[in-house]
Amino acid sequence: AMITFAQYLQKCSYEGLSKLVKDVVDLAQTCTANEDAPKCTDSLPSIFLGEICQVEKLRDSYGDMADCCSKADPERHDCFLSFKVHQPDFIQPYQRPASDVICKEYQDNRMSFLGHFIYSVARRNPFLYAPVILGLAADYEHALESCCKEADIGACLDRKETAIRERAKKVSVKQQYACGILKEFGERTFKANKLVSLSQKYPQAPLPEILKILQDAKGLHKECCEGDMVECMDDMASIIAYMCSKQDVISSKIKPCCEKPVVERSQCIMEADYDEKPEGLPSLVERYLHDKEVCKGFEANHDAFLSEFLYEYSRRHPEFSTQLILRVTKGYETLLEKCCKTDNPADCYGNAVEELHKHIKETQELVKTNCEFLTTHSESEFLKALLVRYTKKMPQVSTDTLLEIGKKMTDIGKKCCHLPEDRRLPCSEGYLSIVIQDMCERQKTTPINDNIAHCCSDSYAYRRPCFTALGVDTKYVPPPFDPDMFNFDEKLCTASPAEQELGNMKLLINLIKRKPQMTEEQIKTIGDGFTAMVAKCCKQPDIDTCFGEE
Repeated sequence: AMITFAQYLQKCSYEGLSKLVKDVVDLAQTCTANEDAPKCTDSLPSIFLGEICQVEKLRDSYGDMADCCSKADPERHDCFLSFKVHQPDFIQPYQRPASDVICKEYQDNRMSFLGHFIYSVARRNPFLYAPVILGLAADYEHALESCCKEADIGACLDRKETAIRERAKKVSVKQQYACGILKEFGERTFKANKLVSLSQKYPQAPLPEILKILQDAKGLHKECCEGDMVECMDDMASIIAYMCSKQDVISSKIKPCCEKPVVERSQCIMEADYDEKPEGLPSLVERYLHDKEVCKGFEANHDAFLSEFLYEYSRRHPEFSTQLILRVTKGYETLLEKCCKTDNPADCYGNAVEELHKHIKETQELVKTNCEFLTTHSESEFLKALLVRYTKKMPQVSTDTLLEIGKKMTDIGKKCCHLPEDRRLPCSEGYLSIVIQDMCERQKTTPINDNIAHCCSDSYAYRRPCFTALGVDTKYVPPPFDPDMFNFDEKLCTASPAEQELGNMKLLINLIKRKPQMTEEQIKTIGDGFTAMVAKCCKQPDIDTCFGEE
């Protein structure tokens, strides 16, 4: 309840929200004793929003959000969701109390301390699922239990807090991504994506078990994405309890997780290793291409047939990204739709395996090429190559946003290219899909160009190849030449190496925005000329005059 209120009313104090929490808990106890009491048949989201609408002076603190109260559900609910502020700047950064103080606070009043921690995380992360926040609270408690015994409590907590923050950030990004896919592409795509990841992670589990978890997970994400954190928590607990009751058939890797306290189980299971593939799995070519009954099975129950194919293919290929497997399945579906209408389907899909291997090889080669470039060049050169590529694809985007996207993609390269080869593809395409999703969200409010709009809305599985294949935006009209862009002064000479590098990057982006058709050779010539000019002029007594002449 505290998480739900803190995520909606991000400006409210802990004490203020505690009163709302008490009202809801009191109602829950009333309804347990008498199900026919007033409000007991209302849905949980309706009860929470009803409490929010009773808050005095709601408009003073939250402005137009107060207008949501005049709407009927589900519009009221959607309205409140739209006012959640991701990364709120009105909340001051967390200042940890002194080491001796924090340990005493925790030891003297554990429940109040953890309540404040949960409140603090929830209001700063309004989309983070409740089970994750409770898991982070458990992590923080473990950190305090161990660090408060150390000689240097502060240094110990610094290390632990950094790890907890990183985990929270990573999970938050992935959850927002999952909610975006569900909202943008609907249940069918969401379930297909989830079916792939579950089958890859639990290849020993039978299909009916995977489908049972999948169905429950779909409901869970729907509730969590809609901000119904009490149901979200309850459903997560049910799924985890079910998985732990069936751990022998689902996965040997979740056994240690199932032995943990309830609030720590879900995060542990999400982070558990992939199970080993069963030995001796037969080739799928016989079952899905050579079998004479293929078309009959496909036409009799289209979705069930493809779900089985998706499961079987995914459990054999943990080294592929979920998006690649969805593209393989889409290609197979298109092939069957065409070939099953012919007199001789087997002849029609005779070269299917070669076509499949061709697409897989192209995707693998792309990852290999990018990773080789990163290992043989500097990070800076890798970032420059990305900036050139993406400025040409979407020159309408601001210089700062292009830099941000380029840096995120460079971080993905650093993260994924150091992994073993069989983990590089799922890592790189998985994280790139998140960056692309973020770009597509921006496209909705600030349209970029028709090519980007097409890639964002056309197909989830083909989003990344669509972006990769984009060339120069031919409809783009460059802005008029701005002489101030080349107005250099002595600050270039006194700037730190990092500032000089940033200036170089911005100059590169702005050049391409004005001349998107520039070749690699031309870009290199200008870049070398700029470096030589800076080196020359910074040695001159009259720096500004030298820059003007050059």
